[in-house]
Amino acid sequence: MKLTDTLKSKEVKNASWIIAGRVVQMVLTFLVSIFTARYLGPGNYGIINYAGAYVTFFTSLCTLGINSVIIKDFVDHPDEQGKAIGTTIVLRAVSSLLSSIMIVGIVSIVDKGEPVTVVVAALCSVALVFQVFDTINYWFQSKYQSKVTAIAGLIAYIATSVYKIILLILQKSVMWFAFANSVDYIVVAICLFQAYRSYDGPKFQFSWKKGKYLLGKSYHYILSGMMTAIYGQTDKLMLKQMLGETSVGYYSLASSVNLMWCFVLQAIIDSIYPTIMSLYKNGSKEAFERKNRQLYAIVIYVSIFVAIMFMLFGKFAVVLIYGAEYEPSGNLLKIIAWYTIFAYLGIARGAWMVCNEAQKYLKYIYSIAIVANVILNFIFIPIWGAAGAAAASLLTQILTGMVLPCFIKQMRPNAKLMAEAFLLRKIR
Repeated sequence: MKLTDTLKSKEVKNASWIIAGRVVQMVLTFLVSIFTARYLGPGNYGIINYAGAYVTFFTSLCTLGINSVIIKDFVDHPDEQGKAIGTTIVLRAVSSLLSSIMIVGIVSIVDKGEPVTVVVAALCSVALVFQVFDTINYWFQSKYQSKVTAIAGLIAYIATSVYKIILLILQKSVMWFAFANSVDYIVVAICLFQAYRSYDGPKFQFSWKKGKYLLGKSYHYILSGMMTAIYGQTDKLMLKQMLGETSVGYYSLASSVNLMWCFVLQAIIDSIYPTIMSLYKNGSKEAFERKNRQLYAIVIYVSIFVAIMFMLFGKFAVVLIYGAEYEPSGNLLKIIAWYTIFAYLGIARGAWMVCNEAQKYLKYIYSIAIVANVILNFIFIPIWGAAGAAAASLLTQILTGMVLPCFIKQMRPNAKLMAEAFLLRKIR
């Protein structure tokens, strides 16, 4: 059997486990989120998502960019996998603790006089500490064993759903709901660690030398990740300060509805990522480029189909499911749905970037994107409110994913691959 056929079989099996697990998770999340959003109302729902915006921003700092290069390191240095995982966990643990402290400090200053917001932010930030164990997830991905992480994620979602249901029955305050994401990551961490032991994963080791090597490869991703988070969360942060938490609630619900299906794209990307790395390592340039085109084509056309469905039925579905109180979210969804195409094209090109060592250019792209996003939000939010924030994010994603790479010589080959994928050329 050819290498590409073998890899394709592993991709399909790996992706099917991820998707199956995420489908069940999506159903649970969807059902529980309906009652949670209705119970909390746009205001409290907005406070949780406002605090979550800070957590998302600092998540990019906590990962240290290593998640973008660690699978390649597993492939290139199979005898150092335990050292890579152990070192990464220690480095991420330190950065996560510091980040949690910084979140509480920043929110205490920016939202002075709002004790509930500060407490909610503190409870949400606990998740950062336990996120460090998702490093183990990448080891299972490199082994095409995503069924393990799918099962771990499912158990966590069930536990989190039960936790939220109990809160709804007992009619607890917004602060209790803020801790829900932390419950999710705590359970995932326990499950992944136990699974890693049962699969006889290599013993964790810490090495300064390995740490320097990984950070040397990933520091471009630290900057780009932080920059992506800044312009990805700027809309919520600016909406809170300019219009209040209710607008954040409307915007966040629309974003959450849109993200409910994105696990499909992420599962496909995660499953094809190791294949792209292997094809590049084996010198199969033609197969390497074809696989990238195939991945981009899937992202583009699946996203377009879903965006059209949201355009036609999104508002009706939001009002029917979440109630008339969230009707403004339906209009926002029509805009937000379209930037999924460009956001996930950016994620999908990660493998190409690592293989071609082009990650250093990301900091320039995202620096421009941050400035553009802030300016667009300042212009559009006063005019169109939350819809202006959605429009600003869409234009920024287009700029980042498709426009700016054309002006960088070393990234033009990737821009060409994306254009060919859009035209469905050379994908077979």
